[in-house]
Amino acid sequence: MSDSSGWETYSKLVLQQLENLNQGIVDLRSEMQELKGQLTELKAKEDRVQDLKAWKDKIDEIASPTQLKTAINDIEELKMYKTKAVTTFMVVQFLMATALALAKFF
Repeated sequence: MSDSSGWETYSKLVLQQLENLNQGIVDLRSEMQELKGQLTELKAKEDRVQDLKAWKDKIDEIASPTQLKTAINDIEELKMYKTKAVTTFMVVQFLMATALALAKFF
């Protein structure tokens, strides 16, 4: 009788260990799925970084940030020059018209 009781106890112990191992495998699978999701997300971010790097390289081929800043400053200077030139032209035209009007009047 003690032999069958010992076997029963041993089989219950083995069954419990198998259940523990099974639960460990289930937990590992769950963690593996989470890691796969994180890896996929990381790959997507890496792809976006690569796209941004390629875009930056293309922009750097066209002009550096310093060159872009210089170009913007030059444009602003040209706008100011244009405004001054148009204003000067209008003043000269006004003075010429006034001079012609005064010449006809006198």
